[in-house]
Amino acid sequence: MTSEKPKLAVLVKGWPRLSETFIAQELVALQDAGHRFDIWSLRHPTDIKRHPLHDRFKGQVHYLPEYLYEEPDRVWAARHIAGTLPGYAKAYKVWRSDLRRDLTHNRIRRFGQACVLAAELPAETQVMYAHFMHTPSSVARYAAIMRNVPWSFSAHAKDIWTSPDWEKAEKLQASTHGAAFGATCTAIGAEHLRSLADDPARVDLIYHGLDLNRFPDPPTRVVRTPDGPFHMLSVGRLVEKKGFDRLIDSFAMLPSSLGWHWTHIGGGTLGDDLRERAEALGISDRITWKGACDQPEVIAAMRTSDLFVLPSRIAADGDRDGLPNVLMEAASQLLPILSTPVSAIPEFIETGTHGILSDDHPAALAAAITKMAAAPEGTASMAAAARSRLIAEFRMDPGIALLSKRLSALGATKD
Repeated sequence: MTSEKPKLAVLVKGWPRLSETFIAQELVALQDAGHRFDIWSLRHPTDIKRHPLHDRFKGQVHYLPEYLYEEPDRVWAARHIAGTLPGYAKAYKVWRSDLRRDLTHNRIRRFGQACVLAAELPAETQVMYAHFMHTPSSVARYAAIMRNVPWSFSAHAKDIWTSPDWEKAEKLQASTHGAAFGATCTAIGAEHLRSLADDPARVDLIYHGLDLNRFPDPPTRVVRTPDGPFHMLSVGRLVEKKGFDRLIDSFAMLPSSLGWHWTHIGGGTLGDDLRERAEALGISDRITWKGACDQPEVIAAMRTSDLFVLPSRIAADGDRDGLPNVLMEAASQLLPILSTPVSAIPEFIETGTHGILSDDHPAALAAAITKMAAAPEGTASMAAAARSRLIAEFRMDPGIALLSKRLSALGATKD
């Protein structure tokens, strides 16, 4: 007979979030595998829309105080309860050590949220699992020390490449109350984290993969003529690391004979700047900005496009993509792919075989677009190869099985 409350608690930055479909996919898959858990979110949702995946989650969603000053009574009551927990003094010492090296409001907020988490978790909680190695993992780590339970994490991209090495290393050392295990979704990320761990086996490479049951079979694509209309699609947040500024510049370099149109799906802080950039270049009439869309809308757009473009690059602060799931989604619909050899993208796309990986500068992107538009049969062949690789090597199931085994070994037993 199972306990009334779940033994596993999952911590996320925000729920639901349209830009983090990979997290929703994983959590629903863990649920389908028999794990019961509630979600504890550091932030309230800001997206108006939801993916169908979000509606499949059956547990409860709890929201921690996003800013401590907004819920002072809750925070102070939790701090009092947390102070009575067996590991509070130890957690406070760890936090003070972190605060000396990161004297920020965010670090203070992390400890306050950890007190609320530790105080409000049901007594049955045996395991914590956090998505992202930076803020969510810090909150999980402090709370887990207070409650004297193991914790674990899944690391992705920005959290790996913009976090200081000292913090990542301490979250990967048993002697500093690190995670029982960490998962990451790229080989390049796994190699980096293993180099910081006391035991490389503490870090698992678990590709998100794709649950193909959620996607329709690809459309029957009619190979376009080289001089026909050419519809490009991009899906991604309008932030520096996605490289859309350089892509827009590249559009201005395309030959006048190419009848192109570009559709962008996603929100982001650079939206106004990028629209102004397109206007200044005189190409705004060839661009459709659709904003944030749910997954059915994204898939519908992929099925009617001729090329998927993701011009990822490394941002000034070191942030970069991991292996964007949206590339696998494009492959599932036989949509040819143009991207860049940043981070883990070459782990899925071998240039010339599964798509084209271009330099991220505008001239190179323009040349690649022009070349792919002129060779529709070749791009169709690469799209077929990408889908075959997706099916053979990047299904979701193996990763979920490993993650489920890891969590179960810590005490997050299935029903």
